Amino acid sequence: MSNPVIQIQGLHKRFGQRPDLAQRLLSLTGYKVDNPTVHAVNGVDIDVRKGEVLGLVGESGCGKSTLGRMVAGLIKPSEGRVLFNGQDVSDLGRRQRLEYILGVQMVFQDPQASLNPKQRLHQILSEPLKVHKLAPRNEQAGRVDKALLEVGLDAEYRSRLPHQISGGQRQRIGIARALMVNPQFLVCDEPVAALDVSIQAQVINLFMDLRDRHGLTYLFISHDLGVVRHISDRVAIMYLGRIVEIANTEDIYARAVHPYTQALLAEMPDVKRKRRTFVPIKGEIPSPLDPPSGCTFHPRCPHAMDICRTKVPVLKEAAPGHQAACHLMDAPGVRPA
Repeated sequence: MSNPVIQIQGLHKRFGQRPDLAQRLLSLTGYKVDNPTVHAVNGVDIDVRKGEVLGLVGESGCGKSTLGRMVAGLIKPSEGRVLFNGQDVSDLGRRQRLEYILGVQMVFQDPQASLNPKQRLHQILSEPLKVHKLAPRNEQAGRVDKALLEVGLDAEYRSRLPHQISGGQRQRIGIARALMVNPQFLVCDEPVAALDVSIQAQVINLFMDLRDRHGLTYLFISHDLGVVRHISDRVAIMYLGRIVEIANTEDIYARAVHPYTQALLAEMPDVKRKRRTFVPIKGEIPSPLDPPSGCTFHPRCPHAMDICRTKVPVLKEAAPGHQAACHLMDAPGVRPA
């Protein structure tokens, strides 16, 4: 088993609202002012091994993008730590921190918003080479042309502006930009969600080819279980800031344990199921401003027990390499079906 490139240990992220002028004045008089706090990520522990693709799946608002941004160093955790090649990124020296910054890159969901509309593509791609002094000036044009060809674009695209190419081509530019610094790890934040279905397949195949070619490791964030199944080696299911199940891709899709995972799988489109009654997960995902006590899924779970309302379940081994956080695993004679 290969060593982990990224280790996430007890990671939390809370977003609090800063008090406005009126609230600060009230606090000076001794009045207690309560500012709402969003619990985006609550105690996540994950290892991502070298060369693997870990799919991270959950509904919108579950905290998966926040987790990805903390791994990429764009957001600082409230608690916990992220380790890159065994070193805590918060304790890195200047040289090691640069290795982390270059070694962990991010591909964003919206390719239009992630590219500077005033820069031509060759300027976008050569910028990291100039900033980090990774290539002499006379080699930068060749590196740009090579990067374009590697993501399936002709070198003649180099002089175009982002609005002059399609959405799929813009996402390819986003991938090429991430590869310019020779990273080890890519955080892919719903990189195909904004693309047409036909283009999604092409971009996913590109990710797989690049992994094989460069030995890359991915954290692949998505709300689409079909996409994740195609590209991932392991899948982690996230609900309201917590990982509720994690296993090899085959085990997740064949033997899901957590009721939330089972509900997500039941909602997947499947041409093999000719007669199917669609039963959505009841209710809506609770607000992270006021998460439910105990198991956060219990207000929507058809199998909820009294203990689910009071005690937070922890990840336990359901089978070798398969973990789930569900009290039903401990209930005698009861098992989520």
